Amino acid sequence: MADHTPVFSRAAVAAPHTAAAEAGRAVLAEGGNAIEAMLAMAATIAVVYPHMNAIGGDGFWLVRDPGGRVHAIEACGPAGSLATIRRYRDKDFDVIPSRGPDAALTVAGAPGGWSAAKEIAESFGGRMPWRDLFSDAIAHARGGYAVSPSEARTRPNAEAALHAAPGFADAFLVDGKTPAAGTIRHAPALAATLEQLAKAGPDDFYRGDVGREIAVDLERLGAPVTRADLQGYRARRVPPLSIRIPGATLYNFPPPTQGLASLIILGIFARLGVTRGEGFDHIHGLVEATKRAFRIRDGIVTDPLRMPHDPDAFLTPERLAREAGAISMSAAADFPLAFGDGDTVWMGAIDAKGVAVSYIQSIYWEYGSGCVLPRTGIHWQNRGLSFSLDPAALNPLEPGRRPFHTLNPAFAAMDDGRIVSYGSMGGDGQPQFQATIFTRHAMFGMDIAAAIDAPRFLLGKTWGDSATSLKLENRFDPGLLRALERAGQRVEVVDAAYSDTFGHAGMLSRSPTDGAVAAAHDPRSDGGSAGI
Repeated sequence: MADHTPVFSRAAVAAPHTAAAEAGRAVLAEGGNAIEAMLAMAATIAVVYPHMNAIGGDGFWLVRDPGGRVHAIEACGPAGSLATIRRYRDKDFDVIPSRGPDAALTVAGAPGGWSAAKEIAESFGGRMPWRDLFSDAIAHARGGYAVSPSEARTRPNAEAALHAAPGFADAFLVDGKTPAAGTIRHAPALAATLEQLAKAGPDDFYRGDVGREIAVDLERLGAPVTRADLQGYRARRVPPLSIRIPGATLYNFPPPTQGLASLIILGIFARLGVTRGEGFDHIHGLVEATKRAFRIRDGIVTDPLRMPHDPDAFLTPERLAREAGAISMSAAADFPLAFGDGDTVWMGAIDAKGVAVSYIQSIYWEYGSGCVLPRTGIHWQNRGLSFSLDPAALNPLEPGRRPFHTLNPAFAAMDDGRIVSYGSMGGDGQPQFQATIFTRHAMFGMDIAAAIDAPRFLLGKTWGDSATSLKLENRFDPGLLRALERAGQRVEVVDAAYSDTFGHAGMLSRSPTDGAVAAAHDPRSDGGSAGI
């Protein structure tokens, strides 16, 4: 069982790798704000946790300013100009391949999001230069970093194709295998890229020397992203989605992410009348709310410029009440959930002025496409897998279209003045894990660390499964499991007390009275919290 949540008197960060948390803490100690701390964390974790994220991936930011306004930065890249359905059909593909150059079909948006976030940081008085924010990341890439336990135990999907991807084996394997935890790995080409970005700024990733080198490598590999695609990319500031529930205003990210589903789950659950945590009503209610939310998500979420419906229409009190009214608190509904998965990092930061960040950064599957660009050392995402080669699908592949994203950072402004940043990795599990830790802490009063530590569930498939079931870690009460089965849930107990399958979650909460920040990250990850 987790100890009580660490509390820091002024500011704190939380991350799934201790090196990232320490990079953020160092920035806070130097007087940087929460956004600047997150920028240092984002660069560092892109080096030391390569199976989960990279600078060749995407990111999404929620930022609360000192006045209480919440800003959202969409840093996801669109499909390249050569990424057409015809191109893949002419190559005899029925689906988009998961690994290799044809999987590297979208622009990487994360560095563009870093630029947009720094602009907001500077509007709050942030003055730290890129060279200071990237110093830890560069040191780890050039001086070496230890392979994490999480990476060492990861068994990637489509492993043979991943290992065959251009540049992958040289960058990440030893004798054809993932090295043991603790093995020191160097990334000199990536270090040089980060040094150039520290000098010129992340814009260089798209329109400078780094962008030119990226484009040359992608062309030589045969990937469908061109230099013009890179030059045309910029992250966007967008309005966040939000809902009111008793005691809080909740924020999440709009399409193309599944943030809509995360808000629907909590909006429905708040209307089910559950008064006690960890019992049948709590878990069954969240599972049934998830089913309702995912039906909506899978029917409408796509590139926001091509959305068939206004997402806010599904967040009205009337619509949420109708969805809640369709739930039986004694019987499970059917669940034809589409499959989704992903590897990601969620990180949070809150500073002494109340600036708060909820950030998520990803390459989709483990190591993304597997392609490592030789000139820059960047490995590229495979987020374009969420596109379909069926032109009649909700998310058909077409140049310039943004893919569906499981990524969604979360934030809550509590009526008692607390500000709460929280989130998780885990593909389709993200909304479920968010709802679990938030309801445990905010609705039922559980300590943050205990809420994250406690066993979690996942409704849906995981890699290698043919059946959709309700999977649970093996620490749940047997009586609860029997009650879920009696209600018609297809229960499957995973033979693990703590499993990566159930996400790497984190949460921070700032007190309205003394400004102290309680912060914790997941025992399932390799990280924790740090602060000043």
